[in-house]
Amino acid sequence: MPIEVDPDWWKTLFDDVYLLTDARSVGDDSLTRLEVDVVCELLPLEAGHKILDLCGGQGRHSLELCRRGFEACTLLDYSRALTAVAREKAQDDKFPLKVVRCDARQIDLGSDHYNHVLIMGNSLGYIQESDADQRILAEAMRVLQPGGWLLLDVTDGAAVKRSFNPNAWHEVGEDTVVCRQRELRNDAVRARELVISKKDGLIRDRTYAVRLYEPQTILSLLETTGFRQIKIHTDFSPHRFEGGYGFMNRRMLAIGRKPLRG
Repeated sequence: MPIEVDPDWWKTLFDDVYLLTDARSVGDDSLTRLEVDVVCELLPLEAGHKILDLCGGQGRHSLELCRRGFEACTLLDYSRALTAVAREKAQDDKFPLKVVRCDARQIDLGSDHYNHVLIMGNSLGYIQESDADQRILAEAMRVLQPGGWLLLDVTDGAAVKRSFNPNAWHEVGEDTVVCRQRELRNDAVRARELVISKKDGLIRDRTYAVRLYEPQTILSLLETTGFRQIKIHTDFSPHRFEGGYGFMNRRMLAIGRKPLRG
């Protein structure tokens, strides 16, 4: 049977269970450090620069940037659970991380403020409306200072399609099993995720859908939004081995600049 998906799945899926099921990607500190190494390599970061971690979940990248001395960081995400985790970690580590909870299509932040905006961890393509990602990027453009930079980290859709596997599973610790059934439909992956405790039984049975982008479609999207000096890097992977990383072993990184005022 085709996998049917509630279009608002993204409003509730990202919680403590998500932190468990995706721990090998979003809970691995060594991977986060490697990813932030790449951010620092691709962007002209300087001490005192204002950085927005947009759709940043529990703040793993912005917290790592704070740890490296980039303390003018803001985290924005829709998930109440993940932003609460970020606030707690920032407080524990005494980092001056500003945490904002809102919809990325309508950011509650001022214009022309940030030197850099990061959209990491394949955080585009969740919302069903065809213009949703354009609106997110337009908001990123708005809050950037003229001459500011965007870094976008998304799954490489072309690579996913070439090696698509409709079924995947992995274990988390000794008790939890994560099983995913997937289907390709047009330019999106639809998935059903079962999370099972060997001791207590079913933890979660949910479906979700993620739009896939290829280099040319990302380039077009960024150009349409108004970004310039765009560069796209493919074949990026922080993982040493294949595994249940939710396609995050096949990624592309795009950077673009907000034009200086004429």
